[in-house]
Amino acid sequence: MTNVLEVYGLTTTFTKNNKEFKVVDDLSLYVGKGESLGIVGESGCGKSVTSLSIMRLLGKNGKIEGSIQLNGTELLAFNEKVMQKIRGKEMAMIFQEPMTALNPVLTIGKQMSEGLEKHEGMKRAQAKQKSIELLTQVGISRANEIYNEYPHRLSGGMRQRVMIAMAIACSPKLLIADEPTTALDVTIQAQILDLIQKVRVELGMSLIMITHDLGVVAETCDRVMVMYAGQVIESADVRTLLRNPKHPYTIGLIHSTPHKAKGQKRLNSIAGSVPAPDEYPKGCRFAPRCDKAMPICAEQNPQLMAVDEQSQCRCWLYQELDKRSAVNV
Repeated sequence: MTNVLEVYGLTTTFTKNNKEFKVVDDLSLYVGKGESLGIVGESGCGKSVTSLSIMRLLGKNGKIEGSIQLNGTELLAFNEKVMQKIRGKEMAMIFQEPMTALNPVLTIGKQMSEGLEKHEGMKRAQAKQKSIELLTQVGISRANEIYNEYPHRLSGGMRQRVMIAMAIACSPKLLIADEPTTALDVTIQAQILDLIQKVRVELGMSLIMITHDLGVVAETCDRVMVMYAGQVIESADVRTLLRNPKHPYTIGLIHSTPHKAKGQKRLNSIAGSVPAPDEYPKGCRFAPRCDKAMPICAEQNPQLMAVDEQSQCRCWLYQELDKRSAVNV
């Protein structure tokens, strides 16, 4: 399988009060052509910063190191002017909150036509016709009327459909969806997820789905990466991870999912919260919340290692097992 995106050793730091804080730490990933990768974790784990780093959309106080290759081309070598030609055309993003992503003083049509005119070289009339077709494609009725509306006049679900239409307008090879169903009711969430899957298959796009919801991952993704405190702590294909999770954090996330069929009266939870970048512990970053922590966990941060043919895990439980197996051999 040809990889559309390959990221190696991605490290993203932000400067605050003359101090640098690593928000994403030595992350590597790949997305094959037509493949869907899920990135999962609690708020504050670095998921959104990872996506913004790939898109090169960080503020002036952000610094990116490592390698980000889109179809074999190194994106970190480009200046902002070149990146503006790539965003929307080669890769696009559905942002978490469309009300803040859309310009409130411009009509939907103006915002949609701008990308088509810039990237596809369309005239105004052509761009309008294409925009209306796209709005219809993503399930918006009265597309002619919505084209002339302002974002605040639309519901949350409608705004999210507009964001999807804008993202797929130039048929990008990579689509990044950053929690696209946040703040939407359950029925609209299902519609939006079905829509993303539909356009991904129709256009043959690769997808990165960022979410905290393992149910969304199960429905939409081929592979999944679990992030915690800026690092990848587990990765596997979706079936393997959901049926046989390895890392205690991943196990905790799965156990935290409500199961109505089991008559569950009280939700399970993981004690504590994700540490801020300036509060990362010396050893394993999950150790203070882990019920399986060992003395070594407080002293050294484990490496991400293969634990079987399908899975990688960053946990001393498996590294210690690996050492004992080597001694027994």
